[in-house]
Amino acid sequence: MKKKRSSQLFGSYLQMHWKGFLLFAGFCLVEAVVFGLYHLPVAAVGYAAAICAFFGGILILIDYGKFRYKHIRLQQVAREAFVTLDNLPCAANLTEADYQEIAQTLLVWGRKLSAEKEENYRELVEYYTLWVHQIKTPIAAMRLILQGSEAPESLELAEELQRVEQYVDMVLCYLRLDGDSTDYMIKEYSLDKMLKQVIRRHASVFIRKRIQLNYENTGVYVVTDEKWLTFVLDQIFSNALKYTPSGSITVTVEKPKTLCIRDTGIGIASEDLPRIFERSYTGNGGRTDQRASGIGLYLCRRICDNLGHRILVTSVPGEGTEVRIDLKNAELEVE
Repeated sequence: MKKKRSSQLFGSYLQMHWKGFLLFAGFCLVEAVVFGLYHLPVAAVGYAAAICAFFGGILILIDYGKFRYKHIRLQQVAREAFVTLDNLPCAANLTEADYQEIAQTLLVWGRKLSAEKEENYRELVEYYTLWVHQIKTPIAAMRLILQGSEAPESLELAEELQRVEQYVDMVLCYLRLDGDSTDYMIKEYSLDKMLKQVIRRHASVFIRKRIQLNYENTGVYVVTDEKWLTFVLDQIFSNALKYTPSGSITVTVEKPKTLCIRDTGIGIASEDLPRIFERSYTGNGGRTDQRASGIGLYLCRRICDNLGHRILVTSVPGEGTEVRIDLKNAELEVE
């Protein structure tokens, strides 16, 4: 709620009481007409009106002070209206009492709806958490079956199976992002350990597409959450491999602590680049893909924001894309 200036507040007060002022002026006019008809001194009406206006002005100032005080109190209540309405000023009349009763009723219903929403959200997260753990069992079984085959089709099926598992993880990540179950474990972790874990996961794609990987140990340690940052890195590598038909992916760390992942893929159209972190935005240019959900980069940005990291993407269509993650700005408390 915006705070009104004194002039605006006084103007609102005058608008509320314009009928009273008009009635006073009407009474003075009637009295002047009557005095005129009886040939009495009309000036007497002016004296009486001036005296009434003087004492009326004092009463108006007193009443305006009460009006202003109530306005300030109501602004304070508005800031905490989702918590309590106990600080509402006393109702001056029956109408104000009715409005306060309506507000109390709405607050009770709001609390009830909020509690129901939280309960439904918790049950939804619990269900999908259980579903993720259950679906990973047949995924692991299918991966074991495919490992025993050297056929090219088996390698492609293994990659598609890995993509399924990635989408499953995205579901759980999406649900937990705004909940209390984000389970952050903020510590100092090895960036190389996370990178190697992600690279191993996508090794078959590197080999099949003959994508060159330029990476050397960085020796960098970063204060973050290993699981969530690894998820971000996995999404970035997945996108880089998906949209790089041939060429290379280069991983470097620039001082003081900025992770850079560059690919030589098809790039992102200039009109799409400003919106790539929007939820469900897939774009109409360079990276449009029928299987793209528009959720991956959105989750990356949200996770980086929560971890205190800054993510930036630059791209040139036809030449490639660079993703930069600033890892030095994390103001997080180490557990």
